[in-house]
Amino acid sequence: MVADGDRIGIRVERPWGAWTLLESGPGYKVKRIEVLPGGRLSLQKHRSRSEHWVVVQGTARVTTDEKVFALAANQWTFIPLGAVHRLENPDAGLLVLIEVQTGIHLCETDIVRLEDDYGRPVGDQPEENRVLSAAELVET
Repeated sequence: MVADGDRIGIRVERPWGAWTLLESGPGYKVKRIEVLPGGRLSLQKHRSRSEHWVVVQGTARVTTDEKVFALAANQWTFIPLGAVHRLENPDAGLLVLIEVQTGIHLCETDIVRLEDDYGRPVGDQPEENRVLSAAELVET
């Protein structure tokens, strides 16, 4: 069974907005992300992927480790593997960006939430949903 988040063209609603998977292949995924006015994603990090964000509409407030900065349309940033990051929409209009994920294991369970405005679980994932590191994959 394929989860909705792994099906191209399916819109996945979140409390902060929505995302749609546009393309997927070995080692990469491309998503369209929409963030509602005033919305923000969890402060989070990933074990198995890095991300490239390109703003196509609106203005983003981006947190990457200790840096906080704005991105306007046609600007981009790179979120390295393991970096603590957050995406926010500080404006009154919709924020739209294209996200390109790259890595060895790309799944929605590869999120370690450090803070969340919407009451979702914070911290590491349950063991049964945990994404294995490259070293752990070799051991199994």
